[in-house]
Amino acid sequence: MQKIISLLTLLFIFTISTAQNKFGNPEVDPLQIQKNYEQWSFYNKSIMLSRDFTALDFASKEISKEAFLDQLANGNFIPIRLKSEANVYVYKLFKIQPKTDTSIKATINQIGFDAYKNYKMEGTSFPQFSFKDLNGNLVTNESMKGKIIVIKCWYIHCTPCIREFPQVNKLVEEYKERKDIVFMSLAEDTPEQLKTFLARKPLSYSVIPDMKEYMNNVLQLNSFPTHFIINKEGIISKVLPNFESLEVALSKESKL
Repeated sequence: MQKIISLLTLLFIFTISTAQNKFGNPEVDPLQIQKNYEQWSFYNKSIMLSRDFTALDFASKEISKEAFLDQLANGNFIPIRLKSEANVYVYKLFKIQPKTDTSIKATINQIGFDAYKNYKMEGTSFPQFSFKDLNGNLVTNESMKGKIIVIKCWYIHCTPCIREFPQVNKLVEEYKERKDIVFMSLAEDTPEQLKTFLARKPLSYSVIPDMKEYMNNVLQLNSFPTHFIINKEGIISKVLPNFESLEVALSKESKL
């Protein structure tokens, strides 16, 4: 009888342990990463909150992505990815320690706010537009019906925006045979400024000038670059903060 009880106890412990490790361990030490801003800032570059992921609260309970981002924006948590397959994302919330640099919390709250706002835009209609690009071509919601639209929002003095030019140009080349996919960009700058700049730094997207007011007031953007993928029905499929997430999301959308 004692052996049976011991075996049942071991089985219970194993079952609990397996449940706790269902999603794997943190890929970095949640306490160590909070010790200084430089460590957190370096790790933060690898966090992809715009991608599809499984969200866990601080008790390892699965929650919605919306709830997860809301807690990041308004709570006292740090997001850490759990070890998993290369293309599988699982993020868990860990509590920010009392002695953690306050700038880490401020950064996380801002990241959470931006990611939450972007997420809430997904599934809604892209605002009405009638744009004329640098070559004089007119594009509207009506003229783009039945096409997947990839939009890059940027401005000349945005270093991260310019740094990804070679990558987005390569993406345009990759999809050049897809007549149902259109690449265009909204830029804050004037036509004259853009023509001078693009002569040195070519961009394969069509470029729409003088879009500062539209991006600030209509799209309400406060982070650049921002990428939109709009599906063939004119619905925002994804809002993304970087090329890495854009590449993955467009690959998925292009196969639908």
